[in-house]
Formats: sequence, C-alpha cells, structure tokens
Amino acid sequence: MNKQINMDLDALEPHMDIEGIRSGYFTDAYFLNIQKILESMSDSTFLSLNPINGNGYQVSDAQVEMQWFTRRPGQTLVCGLNLALACLKNCSGYWEGGKFIDTADSLEVWAVPEGSFVDYQGDPSAVMPVLRVRGRYRDFGGNETVTLGYLARASRVATNVYELLIATHGKPLLFFPARYDLPETQTIDGYAYGTAVKTYNEKFGKNLPSFVSTDAQGALLGVKGGGTIPHAAIACFLGDTVKTTMAFAKFIDPAIPRVALVDFDNDCVNTSKNVAQSLFREYIACVRRGNDEEAKRFKLFGVRLDTSSALIDKSLVPMGEKREDYGVNPRLVHAVRNGLDDAWREWGLAQDDIPLAKTYLREVKIIVSGGFNKDKIRWFEETNTPVDMYAVGSATFDNHGPTVTDYTADVVQVKIGDEWTPMAKVGRKPNENPELVRVW
Repeated sequence: MNKQINMDLDALEPHMDIEGIRSGYFTDAYFLNIQKILESMSDSTFLSLNPINGNGYQVSDAQVEMQWFTRRPGQTLVCGLNLALACLKNCSGYWEGGKFIDTADSLEVWAVPEGSFVDYQGDPSAVMPVLRVRGRYRDFGGNETVTLGYLARASRVATNVYELLIATHGKPLLFFPARYDLPETQTIDGYAYGTAVKTYNEKFGKNLPSFVSTDAQGALLGVKGGGTIPHAAIACFLGDTVKTTMAFAKFIDPAIPRVALVDFDNDCVNTSKNVAQSLFREYIACVRRGNDEEAKRFKLFGVRLDTSSALIDKSLVPMGEKREDYGVNPRLVHAVRNGLDDAWREWGLAQDDIPLAKTYLREVKIIVSGGFNKDKIRWFEETNTPVDMYAVGSATFDNHGPTVTDYTADVVQVKIGDEWTPMAKVGRKPNENPELVRVW
C-alpha cells in the first residue's frame, strides 16, 4: 500500500456494509446484469464487427482501464477516495459456490491523495482523473455505483466546507448539518468536514480544530460531538436562560465549553450580560478560594446568537432594512460584543476584581448561527463584524448549480493481447493527472 494514501483502509471497514456491497445490494442493476453476462460467456470467444484485431479476445475476461473524475465546475477538493479504495480492496472479486473470491490484488490501482484539488472546465474529454483502475472488468465493475457515491458525497461536503472556511478568513467553522439528512450519512459527512479543515490548515498554515455536533460525525476524526444548549432545554427551565446555563455549568464536565444560547427571549444583549454575570459570580468565588479547577466550571466560553430571520432583536432600533434589522446581523453582533465588554461596569465590583472581570468578558466568544452560507459569512467578514465562530448547517450540503459535485467513471481503454487500446465512448478519452500515485 502506497504510504501517500495516508489512511489505514482497515479503519474504514466498520463504517461500510462490506457484505452488502459484495452482494450487489447497493449496485445499479445494469452493472450486475453485465457481470452475469460476462461470467456466462467464460467459455466463449468474441467476434467483433469493430475493425480492431481482436482475434482470440475473451470478452468474459475483458481487461479494462477505468477512470473516475468529477464534473463539479471549477475547483473540487477531492474526498471519499479512501472509502472508494476500501471498497475496491474489500469488494473486488466474484462469487463461487456461495463464497466470495477476493481478486483485489490482481488490480492495478492509482489514486490522488485524499484532500487533493482538481479542476473541471466543462469538457468531459479533458478531465483530471482522481482514480484509475486496470483489471478484469467483471471483478470490479460492480463497485462503480458505490465508489462514485462515496466520492460525490464526500467531495461535495468537503469542497463546500473548504469554501466556507475561505469565507471565514480562518475563523473556526462548527459543523451543524446532522439534522438535515439521514443519520447513516453522518460519519462520511464528518470525515469530509475534517478533510476540509485539515486541507485548509495545511494550505494556510492554520491550526483550526474540528467541531462536530455528533459522535458519529467525529468517528473517523477522533473527536466527540459537542455543542451548545438547545432552545428545548431553556424551555424545560421555563424560559430561564441563566438557570439553564448554570445547570449546564454545574453538572456537565468542565472540559466541555460553556456556550450559552442567548436568543430565547429575543434579547441577546441583556441575556448575554445576565448569563455572564451569573457565571462570573461563581467563577470569582472559586478563584478566591484558590479552587482553580472548580472555577473552570463557570468559565463562559461563548454565547451563540440564533435569532429567527422573522424577528428583530429587542436591542436594535429598526432601520427599515430587512437585512440590517432581522435575524442575526452585524449590528446585533456588535451590540452583544459591546454589551459584554462593558458589562462589568454594572456589577458593582470591588476595585481588585475589575481586571479579572474585564478579562473574563473579553474572552467570551461570539458564535453565530442561522442561515449562514458563503455570501452571509462574506458580508459579516467584509463589515468587520466581531464574530469568533460560525456554526453552519445546510450550506455544507448545498448541491445546486455550481455546487453539484457529480462524479463519472468511464472505461477508456481495453487490453487486447499485450496492448492497451483506446475504447472510450465518443467524447471521452484516457486522461492523465500528475497527482495520481500507484496504490497497489
């Protein structure tokens, strides 16, 4: 196994239905039909009307070269290759007497490293293959559906996340799309998100962490799901955000950041200040007792603004502009930042406690959520809005127009005798990609 392919493929197996893939359960039926035809012709020779000299050519054992490429316009961050390779490694072969005969080692496989970039300019005859396989078609051809699916899904999410990270100018992106799709997709989606974060860090010399909301999303990243307090929890506490956050602080492991959701009353500024004051009171009491470990329970990491796009927060004077007034907007973020930074003035603190209070409040991060996409993030960044983190959901799954990330696999050459002969459909041809490396 080439070391440039940097993930242990065995680690992926528990997250794949190997038996289901081998049996063809996830395969488009016409691939299964051609496998059956080829297997049934194992004792037959093939006489072609094609002028190519195919004397003695055994169609049942057709050796082909297949290439996989994306058709997403522009640049794509390639992801899902390790899953596609794991599929080829574990599911290439044939059934005999109820037993699966593994022939993966007979294949020749090339791939680009996970997290590579490729470009597509709309011409399917001039593409950058991300995966190339040579071998007996009927042994691996049935994997086309699944490998394309892994690549399309993971590359779409990874590329969307990468472009969102570019828009944030290097601020952390919280991955919150779990509720917008089936639970079965969470592991591959989280893996794609992590690939985008890793690629962004490497390209720009950053050290952004991966923030996922479910354990399933973090399964291949080695991280656990995290998050803030939901609106439902505040409702259980009869709408008291302060008491809800205090309960979180008292009973949840201090290693989990304390992030208060502050829009329940549509009064983000005052709710943020009240939560901060309540937690700081406990925090400074612990510090005075010399109990720094207990003080960590009451360290307010951040506040999250999630105001409905149908509402104007109580702290804002309407300007008559929907974008400037409703939902989470730059004016609201500035108001919360200013309110937090100056909140200590209202607390009646002893002179000696003021420096600690100022630091405590300045370190409270502002996290925004609710309908954020590339355009909305760019607006916030261009206006120097004091956001520390963006929580993004459905925009990471965007799949329309320029974000459609379809993949295609084509047979482009067939081996006749000892020679590889071009054999692609009209409009396609074998292509090279200098990033391709031999995997096995």
